[in-house]
Order: sequence, then C-alpha cells, then structure tokens
Amino acid sequence: MTTKPPPVGHPGYAQTLPRAPESAVIARRLVRTALGAWGLHSLIDDATLVVTELVSNAARHARRPSIRVVVSRPSDGAVRLGVLDRSRVVPVVRVDSGGDCLDGRGLLLIDALTRSWGMEIHRWGKQVWGELACESPEARHER
Repeated sequence: MTTKPPPVGHPGYAQTLPRAPESAVIARRLVRTALGAWGLHSLIDDATLVVTELVSNAARHARRPSIRVVVSRPSDGAVRLGVLDRSRVVPVVRVDSGGDCLDGRGLLLIDALTRSWGMEIHRWGKQVWGELACESPEARHER
C-alpha cells in the first residue's frame, strides 16, 4: 500500500500578527512548524532568517497595525515565505546602506538565501515573498 503525499500547497500555514519586530519570533515558529510537517528540516535555518527579514521590513515600513505571514508550497520544489501588509510602497534593495550602518540590508540577505523573491501589489497593499528550493521527502527516498 502506498500513501500519497498531500497535494502541493496543502496544508498552507498563515497567521496574522501585530506589525512589530517582536512578531518575528512567532513567524519563525510558524515556519518551523510548516517545514517540519513537510519533512523539510534542512531548510529551517535559511527559512527562519528569510521570514525574520520579511517581518522586520513590514514592521518598519507598513502603516496598519497588523501583517500576515504565509508559508506555502507553490510546487513540489519550492517553499514560499510571504508577508502581506496594507502598504503599497515598494521595497527598495539598498546596495549601499551608508558605510557602517547595519540597517537596510534585509532584501540583499533575502536575495542571497532564496532562489527567487519578489512582490505582488494588490489594491489594498502588497505581499513580499521569497522562495526556497526544496526536494520533497519522496524524491529523497527514491535515491
């Protein structure tokens, strides 16, 4: 008897959080839960760092009191981490953050850790996301 894996994208994980830097702790927990459920433990370190940067950017630049963190599987080979907020202001990658300043490097870090990242603009706001490449547990077992 063969057990079929859940369809791609199921289950998805999402949580609405306060627009505050402290929400990164809860977002990291959500990411660890999702990746653990999907058997993708090797992605946890990079994924928690990416979601921390996404939440930090939203906490700093969004205008409403809440954000929404989403963790999904858009395909067998990808995990998408996204943060939705009510601001339509497009994030800017800062190549020079002003010498010794440590601020403004989040999108560069996201770019380095993900296979792709981007944003979706909606009439009510935006979602900034990053995708990590993954290998399904079934593919690992077939080797």
